[in-house]
Amino acid sequence: MKPIAHSASSMTPSGVREIVDLASTKPGVIHLEIGEPNFETPGHIVEAAARAAADGYTKYTTNRGLYEVREAMAAKIARHNAFTVDPDQIVITTGAVNGLMLAVLVLSDPTDTVLIPDPAWPNYEMMTSVVGTRLARYPLLRDGGYEPDLEALEELCGATPNAKAILMNSPGNPTGAVLSRETVAGLLEIASRHDLYLISDECYEDIVFEGEHVSPASLDTEGRVISIFSMSKSYAMTGWRIGYLAANPSLALTISNVQEAVTSCATAFAQKAAQAAIEGDQACVAEMRDAYHERRDAVADVLADAGLLIHRSRGSFHIMADTSATGMDGYELAKRMIVEYGVAVAPGETFGPGGAGSARVSLVSPVERLVEGVARFVAAVEAWS
Repeated sequence: MKPIAHSASSMTPSGVREIVDLASTKPGVIHLEIGEPNFETPGHIVEAAARAAADGYTKYTTNRGLYEVREAMAAKIARHNAFTVDPDQIVITTGAVNGLMLAVLVLSDPTDTVLIPDPAWPNYEMMTSVVGTRLARYPLLRDGGYEPDLEALEELCGATPNAKAILMNSPGNPTGAVLSRETVAGLLEIASRHDLYLISDECYEDIVFEGEHVSPASLDTEGRVISIFSMSKSYAMTGWRIGYLAANPSLALTISNVQEAVTSCATAFAQKAAQAAIEGDQACVAEMRDAYHERRDAVADVLADAGLLIHRSRGSFHIMADTSATGMDGYELAKRMIVEYGVAVAPGETFGPGGAGSARVSLVSPVERLVEGVARFVAAVEAWS
């Protein structure tokens, strides 16, 4: 038979999933590789979805999503992200990953290049591969809290004539970095100087331990930012598949039109659940953030005592640990840890070349389980160094 599309067959699968699959075959493994909240969706959100389904929210909606839900999202953006959008500038998507994919799809042709951070969530590379656009990586400073190297990014933009967009992620996965206001402004200034769009992945916006979350759209006067938000992390709604994006009116219209060809619209009763989450009591968000903060402190202390802490993450629910002393390939190390020490971590290399010599630890287990898993990780690194 004829071959399938090269863009699909050449896509590098997520290395995290490879480790998840192996770990699932080994009983007793402590899972530190998975990036999913271990909390249940708060009850008032589930109840709102059930009411919506009973009330008939089981049909198609407009491509953009239900107007009243977009109104709630616009109000949240104004009070929480410090910029103003009309509800028609919002598109509700089937998870933030769908919003990111739509942004890449709408902005870039195969001859264009999207610039992504290094290290970065591997799905960014997968998205550009499927779309068929080119990819270039700009470095994050491992010894500088994983802030981007703005000088290197400036040079990369100048050396990439078909550059179309910069993708940024704060708080960061896998790094746990929370970019300063000055850095966010610097990224936007570079995008403006080189006439690039700025795609801002803000999925972890509510999980900040130190510093502040700054939405680049709050500093944007030219309409070049596409802001991507998620219900998954803030409200433990990963399986509901609801995200949303905000863009200038023209971009939002084009993205909503393209969504027709991709998913038509997000699930109606899940949209109503998102509205209940945004408009309801936010104590659940604070409780989960505080739990992640406690876990961050406990894990960072164990890693620091062993000399394996790279950066005390300031946000998200991830932390990077040093494996460089082992001299091992990250995938080999992660697989051996599962088999020999009963702990699963995400190999640094799956996040790009900048992840070499490191591993990502996810803070999505109770503190006691996390500390035991990190202790096993430390024992493995020390034995192999």
